[in-house]
Amino acid sequence: MLKDPFLKNSPFNPSLKWFIGVFDVYDQEQWLGEELEKYDPNKTSDREKLIKTYALNLGYLSYRHKYVLVEHLKNSLNDKNYDFQSLFEISDDDAASWPRIEWYELKSPREFLNDVYKLSQIEWKDDLQKASLEDPSTW
Repeated sequence: MLKDPFLKNSPFNPSLKWFIGVFDVYDQEQWLGEELEKYDPNKTSDREKLIKTYALNLGYLSYRHKYVLVEHLKNSLNDKNYDFQSLFEISDDDAASWPRIEWYELKSPREFLNDVYKLSQIEWKDDLQKASLEDPSTW
């Protein structure tokens, strides 16, 4: 069983929040918030920079974790009924916040995650290939 990288005795949960949680600026407004507010996630060029710099910069994940995450993302994208918008919803009770209003009103959350998928195929190519050669049941 693949273990959570932070909770060593727990199984890894390949939530799509791994890709977007890095944009949560709650209690980080002074440094991360100021940096992220420069970018509009609805603008293609900004989105690519955000994804490459933050969403795929998960150095604490092994190649196996990356593979499982990308497979989960692919399956979610193939599900026509998957509610990507819900991933970006933050209630008043949550200890979380996005850096700009555009994150709360993202034009196409599915498109954002589709871009994550496309860029992961490039940025994580070697890791994904390495993991694909293994039997996940042995992890």
